[in-house]
Amino acid sequence: MSVIFVLIMVSLVVASCFLGLFIWANKSGQYDDTVSPAIRMLFDDKKARKDKK
Repeated sequence: MSVIFVLIMVSLVVASCFLGLFIWANKSGQYDDTVSPAIRMLFDDKKARKDKK
């Protein structure tokens, strides 16, 4: 029965670490710009065509 308590405590520590990392990533601006990477892909193709001419 004591093994279950140890596993629960370890899982809570791991979950809190992941939650802390997620909050840190949000505060540091990791997920701020979700639109421009998709648009940037389209502009890279046009630049490659201009260089070939």
